Amino acid sequence: MAAQFQFVMRSGPTPGAVFSLEGDQLIIGRDSSSGVAINDAEVSRKHARMTFQGGKYVVEDLGSTNGTFVNGQRLSGPAVLKAGDVVSLGEQIVLMYEALASDPGETMISARKSAPRSAPAPAPAPMPAAAPAPQQYYAAPAAPARKTNLTPILIGAGVLLFICLCIGGLWYIDQNYLWCTFFPFLTGC
Repeated sequence: MAAQFQFVMRSGPTPGAVFSLEGDQLIIGRDSSSGVAINDAEVSRKHARMTFQGGKYVVEDLGSTNGTFVNGQRLSGPAVLKAGDVVSLGEQIVLMYEALASDPGETMISARKSAPRSAPAPAPAPMPAAAPAPQQYYAAPAAPARKTNLTPILIGAGVLLFICLCIGGLWYIDQNYLWCTFFPFLTGC
């Protein structure tokens, strides 16, 4: 039995899209010539490389801007993928890595094989009621909090206050006829 691998997009521009992984080396990226081409702004042109080694795919980031994550951990080197691993490109693109078992003699992979028609299958014994298994959801890495630089705001507020004080002072001088007191060199007083 040979194994076939694929990515299924869980979130991103085309949720549910299936990317068959074939070949010894694949590039994941925004470039249309990539083996796994994902047209999204968070994906670099050449985002990550997949290499087939020893019957398994190994993924490594190619210095992408938004990073490559496996099960929520940012890659700092190559990582061997296992069926069920979640590969994220940036914060929005989530791919599920799957391994499909197939028979190389089959001409088509079928989802359901028909049972022989000779005798009906016996009814399964009722199972005792059990609590439903907790569902596990993938949580994308939290976006870093944006820090607001207050320096330009404070400088702008200070300049505005200074201008208001100057205008107010000149208005006061004009209303009280104090031009000769404060600016004798301008008025010739």
